[in-house]
Amino acid sequence: MDKLKNKKHQSHNALSNFKKDIEPLECKRCGTCCKKGGPCFHIEDKMLIEKGIILIKDLYTIREGELAYDNIKECLIPVTSDLIKIKGQSDSWECIFFDGNDNSCKIYDKRPVECRVLKCWDTREIEQIYFKNRLARKDLVSIIEGLWDLIEDHQSRCSYDKIKHFVKELDGEKKNEAIEGIYDILIYDDSIRELVVKKGKMDPENLDFLFGRPIVATIRMFGLKVKKKDGKYVTTQVHGSRVHGSRLESDED
Repeated sequence: MDKLKNKKHQSHNALSNFKKDIEPLECKRCGTCCKKGGPCFHIEDKMLIEKGIILIKDLYTIREGELAYDNIKECLIPVTSDLIKIKGQSDSWECIFFDGNDNSCKIYDKRPVECRVLKCWDTREIEQIYFKNRLARKDLVSIIEGLWDLIEDHQSRCSYDKIKHFVKELDGEKKNEAIEGIYDILIYDDSIRELVVKKGKMDPENLDFLFGRPIVATIRMFGLKVKKKDGKYVTTQVHGSRVHGSRLESDED
């Protein structure tokens, strides 16, 4: 009889543990997902921008060819089209709408679709939508006369494919041409941003959405570190690059 009771007790414990294992988990509001960076935007999120719930100045664009961390593959890969994301707080990736005081979201009821479907304990749903219907700059600003032409021109003249090509040439016989090519891209990237702010009266906080992050900052992914000082671009070595200390004179006043 005692053995029978023990078996029943063991069976009860096993069933209880099994129920615990299959019970649906829920968000513990640890804030980890919000601290790792904002979501990518999808077509379903367009209305959040159009209604002013999320402003253009709150966003930045990862441009085609730029390296970005893929949350599904868990590695850096070059993106194949625009990725529009929410900016981080200060110098971190922490989403600007994350409130660290109580680990809450300031726009929780109107949060983007990736935030709504993300479950850290079960990623199947976000994996299904992750690469689908991504929102691009064209979906938002192509109807603005003149502005979209500037964005397309910038994308062509400052493409990451060109930058990657020039960086590779720095190790070859065409080093000088490559340096000049990189210099021209840096100059154009700076000048187009200045143009839309001064002549177009554009809010400077919108520039990272319109033209992506400044190439002076993003070029580091190709092994170059560039600083602008006294009208000159100074490139220094990063991870074995051979153009350490070269100076390119700017024609700016």
